[in-house]
Amino acid sequence: MKFGVVIFPGSNCDQDMIHVLKNVMGQQVEEVWHKNKELTGFTTDDCIILPGGFSYGDYLRTGAIARFSPIMDAVIDFANKGGKVWGICNGFQILCESGLLPGALLRNTNMKYTCKNIYIKVKNTDSLLTSNCTENEVLKIPIAHGEGRYYADEKTMNELVANKQIIFTYTDENGVESDESNPNGSVNNIAGICNKNRNVYGMMPHPERASENILGNADGYKLFVSLVAQELAQ
Repeated sequence: MKFGVVIFPGSNCDQDMIHVLKNVMGQQVEEVWHKNKELTGFTTDDCIILPGGFSYGDYLRTGAIARFSPIMDAVIDFANKGGKVWGICNGFQILCESGLLPGALLRNTNMKYTCKNIYIKVKNTDSLLTSNCTENEVLKIPIAHGEGRYYADEKTMNELVANKQIIFTYTDENGVESDESNPNGSVNNIAGICNKNRNVYGMMPHPERASENILGNADGYKLFVSLVAQELAQ
């Protein structure tokens, strides 16, 4: 079992992710260049991560160009065969653009780039990312985005709720969902979701920036512990 971190031109959280996986979690990690056409050496027991950043400068629309990088055909095929894929921030945007996750990420309602610590609530623990958490647990995780407002139509939203695909929602420190605790205007305060098969995950907050005590916030560490524990259990 190993992790592959895809690097696009404009990725800027790839090394943060590699550091946490390799040096904090002690996992095997490989960099995967966006021009590669195959995920050589990876099996569906492994996990591919699309990190945060500004792939292709966010031209046209966030994730819109990265979705057509040569590596993405391989990532889509990998996911469709049951491989685990996790997209964070820009990675979440790319997953939605590629159709691996439903919905879209739009401009923040305040029309500003927002970078700060926020709170998210764990909506369910039946996921690769939250098995080490408790339901309704509140985590402090930083965000850094200008286009993080999750949107989906009513039909899609009903499916997300029915299938328990909503993994995280924005809340205050007490776990209360409200307009005030929603930093970007996401529908239903959504901060992270998964696909129906629960092998593809996307979230806007950055747990890799909150996984060590030296940073003053290690709440994100729980998600990595969950992911690694789930991988080892396969």
